[in-house]
Amino acid sequence: MGGDRQHYYGQHGTPQKYDPTFKGPIYNRGCTDVICCVALFIAIVGYVAVGIIAWTHGDPRKVIYPTDSRGQFCGQKGTPNENKPFLFYFNILKCASPLVLLEFQCPTPQTCVEKCPSRYLTYRQAYTLPQDFEYYKQFCVPGFGKVKSPTEVLRDGDCPAVLTPSKPLARRCLPAIETHKGVITVGNETTFEDGHGQKRNVSELVEGAKKANVVLEARQLAMRVFEDYTVSWYWILIGLVIAMALSLIFIVLLRFLAGIMIWIMIVMVILVLGYGIFHCYMEYARLRGEAGSDISIGDLGFQTDFRVYLHLRQTWLAFMIILGEGPTFPNSNVTRLCPDARCQFAFYGGETGYHRALLGLQIYNVFMFFWLANFVLALGQVTLAGAFASYYWAIKKPDDLPAFPLFSSFGRALRYHTGSLAFGSLLLAIVQVIRVILEYLDQRLKAAENRFAKFLMTCLKCCFWCLEKFLKFLNRNAYIMIAIYGTNFCTSAKNAFFLLMRNIIRVAVLDKVTDFLFLLGKLLVVGSVGILAFFFFTHRIKIVQDTAPSLNYYWVPILTVIIGSYLIAHGFFSVYGMCVDTLFLCFLEDLERNDGSVERPYFMSSNLKKLLNKTNKKLAES
Repeated sequence: MGGDRQHYYGQHGTPQKYDPTFKGPIYNRGCTDVICCVALFIAIVGYVAVGIIAWTHGDPRKVIYPTDSRGQFCGQKGTPNENKPFLFYFNILKCASPLVLLEFQCPTPQTCVEKCPSRYLTYRQAYTLPQDFEYYKQFCVPGFGKVKSPTEVLRDGDCPAVLTPSKPLARRCLPAIETHKGVITVGNETTFEDGHGQKRNVSELVEGAKKANVVLEARQLAMRVFEDYTVSWYWILIGLVIAMALSLIFIVLLRFLAGIMIWIMIVMVILVLGYGIFHCYMEYARLRGEAGSDISIGDLGFQTDFRVYLHLRQTWLAFMIILGEGPTFPNSNVTRLCPDARCQFAFYGGETGYHRALLGLQIYNVFMFFWLANFVLALGQVTLAGAFASYYWAIKKPDDLPAFPLFSSFGRALRYHTGSLAFGSLLLAIVQVIRVILEYLDQRLKAAENRFAKFLMTCLKCCFWCLEKFLKFLNRNAYIMIAIYGTNFCTSAKNAFFLLMRNIIRVAVLDKVTDFLFLLGKLLVVGSVGILAFFFFTHRIKIVQDTAPSLNYYWVPILTVIIGSYLIAHGFFSVYGMCVDTLFLCFLEDLERNDGSVERPYFMSSNLKKLLNKTNKKLAES
């Protein structure tokens, strides 16, 4: 048995030995991982230097004034576009492309114009009449002349395919929210009156009108959503305050009534989900036989008024399924090989060293963002761990606690362990940057037909996702050891890892129980506040029918309250989770250091000793 025990500890490190002087987080400690602290300081200085370079080489006017595809400002004095203050997009729908987020520019030709379009007109129609062509030409690329056929012009992107009535917003021409004036119907043929009072066939405008309507509806949706926020923001804040109060009450009750609270949460979550399923079924049954209720969501398509979907049986069926499963170039042949290719503005003044290093500077910017964000989170975790450890290792609670445990822990972490926190957050930041690069490459290679490349990319993304999760788990426990013993990052990570491996069964049970407990708590808070918000904003509570605001889309404040409630509950339970992890590691250390004798009493609470059938002999004899 002794040989097995020695072999066991040899595989998973050496258990902590009894130390009569150990009374909790060590105060007499030294600085750790100083090299990483210096590296972080140098990196921050470099980060500031990158900001200075961006400010000196960048142009703040680009934030305020729009520029065309050639990089020329619209409406600036002393420029060719001095009398053209507005920016016109050839196809504004392309601005919704994911490339906008990756390349920070809209992938469609853009030109400066004197006025935004005021009527519907296609290029093919304008090509036939000189008056319309002169009007249309101002929205084409500068210097455009009538030397190509309409097909060639549209192929080369010299002019937009269709003009739609637009209004300037932030010096950019966006589709106007208004009815289509001048549209009339004669028999089965649709016509409209142009600016000269002539009736024309608009059969060629069908595709362009469909695209324009999508943009119009999207902008109209945004305006209505903004209006709903302006009349319901204070009620949203009240809902978030309720979520905060529920989260706090839940944690307080969990502190004193953990066993009972688990069963209460299970019952409450079942009731909430059960009511949701019942409500969805009643709506599903009510719509049976109603005209239009059997239309599928796919056939209906995208609608800006989301209340339309509530009149479909398929919508309520989907809700029932979700609730039932929860929560679980001219001198080359480029134009011939690639007809869509065209010259785009890159930068001013030729390619300099700054432009050649621009990609590296952007990567450094992203890397420093991750590093500093992870460092701030690490500092918070070490601070909390030090405060909770001070509570556990106090013999007489709360008499032996320091006066300000949270501030004391924060001071120790910032004074002695900035380097260790920088080391742990650096490892995590490197993995996160690699994941961002892989995601970028995956977006770029989506059109590739190489199955091996896709398989390799999927494997790499999965491996680095797992590595990030493991590092977060390891760092979290290493920070607890740093807060208690003041050791460097590598030593703390090693000791924490081996301590958990020596108690792997307890670790597995605790993780599953706490994850399930926090999941139930989040569901309870979010579900309760969500149901309350639903009944309030839909005017189903008679007492507050006159108080609730009139909304265009009641789902706007409801969805905001639900998301905000989840974030609030997640924040509360994250602090509680750090408390659980810290006390658990202290508990494991307590079992290895002490045996309950007079010389080596347990530090754990009386309830925990009863649960494990442990006693301190001194207390038992008295």
